[in-house]
Amino acid sequence: MSTSYQACAAVVYPSLFTEFFWCGLFSCVAVFRVSSTVFEDNFDFGCIFMSNQKIQKPTLTGQRFKTRKRDEKKVFDPTQFQETIVQGLNQTGSDLDAVAKFLDASGAKLDYRRYAETLFDILVAGGMLAPGGTLSDDLTRTEFCLFTAQEDLETMQAYAQVFNKLIRRYKYLEKGFEEEIKKLLLFLKGFTESERNKLAMLTGILLANGNISASILNSLYNENLVKEGVSAAFAVKLFKSWIHEKDINSVAGSLRKVGMDNRLLELFPANKRSCEHFSKYFTDAGLKELSDFARNQQAIGSRKELQKDLQEQMERGDPFKDIIASAREEMKKNNISEQTMIGIVWTSVMSYVEWNKKEELVTEQAIKHLKQYSPLLKAFTSQGASEILLLVKMQEYCYDNIHFMNSFQKIVVLLYKADVLSEEAILKWYTEAHVAKGRSVFLEQMKKFVEWLKNAEEESESEEDEAAD
Repeated sequence: MSTSYQACAAVVYPSLFTEFFWCGLFSCVAVFRVSSTVFEDNFDFGCIFMSNQKIQKPTLTGQRFKTRKRDEKKVFDPTQFQETIVQGLNQTGSDLDAVAKFLDASGAKLDYRRYAETLFDILVAGGMLAPGGTLSDDLTRTEFCLFTAQEDLETMQAYAQVFNKLIRRYKYLEKGFEEEIKKLLLFLKGFTESERNKLAMLTGILLANGNISASILNSLYNENLVKEGVSAAFAVKLFKSWIHEKDINSVAGSLRKVGMDNRLLELFPANKRSCEHFSKYFTDAGLKELSDFARNQQAIGSRKELQKDLQEQMERGDPFKDIIASAREEMKKNNISEQTMIGIVWTSVMSYVEWNKKEELVTEQAIKHLKQYSPLLKAFTSQGASEILLLVKMQEYCYDNIHFMNSFQKIVVLLYKADVLSEEAILKWYTEAHVAKGRSVFLEQMKKFVEWLKNAEEESESEEDEAAD
């Protein structure tokens, strides 16, 4: 093979030479001795390569990995879990301290997270509960549980401590415990009266201690429970233990937090859903505090509805005589005092307008607006106490809405001239009936006007004395 052909082959087929080298199909000597006729006849080196190499089909090979134990899906089998818990409870017996220790230790061995519902079913009812609240007959059960305990507050407090310790030790059980209580409340019809009473006392204690949220009480509004009177009877025991542990303020705060403070009447069927029936039922049961709270909440709800109605009437432009007549009818119907009513009217009148944000313009706007609605304010200030309350409401409003800080005195003078406020009420507010909000600012604003009122009063008395002489 000539030197020129060797060079040519090296230039034209560099990759072929590389493949020959790596595959070991030809020796380097054989490559350089290829006849020149190969190049002259345009012989394809690729053909030589392909004809001398067996093409192997691709095969899938690899290492088989073992599944980690933690990734293996465990079969859900609460039966074995139940047998272990029941056996432990039967050994500890009625000693609740021993029960708490057993549950604490078992959490390290047993899967509480997976079998939380089964665990709480056993602690409350002695075994797994079927739908409706009945115990499964074919499964092991224990006689040492909440439902078999003595029906008294002290025993229920001890059981509450067991649940409290368990949940504090295993925080992930909190949600599961709340769901369990919600479920148990829906199963109330499946329990005996004694079992319901124990569960009610326990629930009240847990609510008082903050172990569960008051939102669980939503289960009591189940139509069937309400219809048969189960919800109301359960609520009596529950609220008694709750108030015994804390007070009515704790109950009120928790109910407001979950928006249930206005839903207590729903514990009764529609035909008995009145404030009077609720008040009598719970007062007779020894829960006057709760009935008073419900009555107060009902009044707040009525006042909100009344304020809404007033604003709608003003927006429609109804005549003042119609608005006044409607408001007085609501006062009579809901037993609302004139002092309460003037506060509602003031709030409605001031909420009706979109006020200017500029301080120098808002006073003029307020004077014009209140002059128009002064007859409505006058209709509900026939008593001195109502006038004082109106002045206090005005003071609080001007303080809370900073653009009105310099408008207070002008508003008072306007309402004085419109016979809404008397000089006696203004003087009393100035000397003793005012509140702390913006006191120094507003008293300073009113100083000259109050002095004028006092001088006018003295002159009037002097004229009366002269006339009498």
